[in-house]
Amino acid sequence: MPARTSALRGRFDLAMTTTVAVLGTGIMGTGMARSLARAGLEVRAWNRSPERAAALEHDGVRVCAEAGEAVSGAEVVVTMLHDTVAVLDVVAPLLDDLGGAVWLQTSTVGVEGVEQLAALAARHSVPFLDAPVLGTKAPAENGALVVVVSGDRGLEDRVRPVLDAVGSRTMWVGDSPGAASRLKLAVNAWIASVNAAVAQSVALTDAFGLDPRLFLEAIGGGPTDTPYAQLKGGLMIDQSYDASFAVGSALKDVGLIQDAATTVGVESRLLDALSAVYAAAARTGHERSDMAAVREAFRPE
Repeated sequence: MPARTSALRGRFDLAMTTTVAVLGTGIMGTGMARSLARAGLEVRAWNRSPERAAALEHDGVRVCAEAGEAVSGAEVVVTMLHDTVAVLDVVAPLLDDLGGAVWLQTSTVGVEGVEQLAALAARHSVPFLDAPVLGTKAPAENGALVVVVSGDRGLEDRVRPVLDAVGSRTMWVGDSPGAASRLKLAVNAWIASVNAAVAQSVALTDAFGLDPRLFLEAIGGGPTDTPYAQLKGGLMIDQSYDASFAVGSALKDVGLIQDAATTVGVESRLLDALSAVYAAAARTGHERSDMAAVREAFRPE
């Protein structure tokens, strides 16, 4: 038995009856549901497109036809949906039926979005935690996300089995919802920037008539190198764009960051440029491709 699996099983000996509903089984929700099931929790999953959740049955996840079925009797309800509108559409009709379950809101919805969701939860007396995650497909599948949480710390024991199953570590960053989502936007601004900068340098190296791998070799092991640059740069050079985090999702998040930056008075010219290049990549037909496909926005016309 792998060491991590053994550790997880030991960690959850006292939490085997914890029931978790996962609403939204896209790239991230699917990986999180598998990690929860692997940790020994009882997992129910729902997705608007049922076929995207069906494979989870092989991982011990109960796939539900209705969101209400998934949340019935659950102790923790995890939302991992595209945006605020999607979360509201799915969760609002369910709030009076949660029966005291903690709502662990992991979607990236921005500052205004999390304020809307937290206010909605408060009106229905639903315990709510703002808990966006850092990481993409592989960390979600491997239970290695970083979960950033803000809200009532008194809820920690109730959600700890879930946090430990999906994440390698948890950061509590505030006592009120919103702080975690703000930090997530700051992190995503850096990720979107690094990814686009790597794409630009790969494109320049290629256009200069050089092997673009020379760029990665040149920064390799130096102070400006990062594992992320090597990973995404390799995907760009190979044009391997199977989505871990899609161009369209990156574009959505950059829009949320632009809105937040404007609200707090932070200069947004870099964000405006990022929005333009990710939008250009989407127009090349790569909206659902991995964000490494932003490389396509730098090809000479």
